[in-house]
Amino acid sequence: MDKLDHIDWAIITLLNEDGRMPSVEIERRLGNVSARTITNRIESLILKGIINIRAVVNPEKVGYGVMAEVLIETEPGRLRQVAERTALFPQVSYVACATGETDVIISLRARNIEELFSFITEDLGKVTGVRNTQSYLLPLMIKDFATWLPQNPFDDTLGADSVVPLLSQSD
Repeated sequence: MDKLDHIDWAIITLLNEDGRMPSVEIERRLGNVSARTITNRIESLILKGIINIRAVVNPEKVGYGVMAEVLIETEPGRLRQVAERTALFPQVSYVACATGETDVIISLRARNIEELFSFITEDLGKVTGVRNTQSYLLPLMIKDFATWLPQNPFDDTLGADSVVPLLSQSD
């Protein structure tokens, strides 16, 4: 595991806010790090696989306003097969294997309720190894994976509030 310092986390926090933020803007916001150093750190974070920068589609803006979670119970020995098969469907935005009563959890996006119903009853229902499903419409998303950051990403020697003064110096 790579040890990141408060500057790395400040850069990550700002890129999480806007993945296209130029190094000179990050420099302005941090106030104590050169744009070249920031560029080098971003490249290092990318090369180490700590971050990646990509386009995140807003499903609602492109017509996929219906969101649902589906809990899938699989036949014994079919969990991974079902998870991998469901991951291939374009409607599926998230797939995870679980422990407990549910074997696989998937998140879906659809244009309307009819499309969602058709996917769950026709497409998902035909996947070999699916024993049972429970579906939940999700009318409101408060937080998405695209904005997730660790709860306390700072070194033990730094306070959890270290990034706040660092980011607010120039604002």
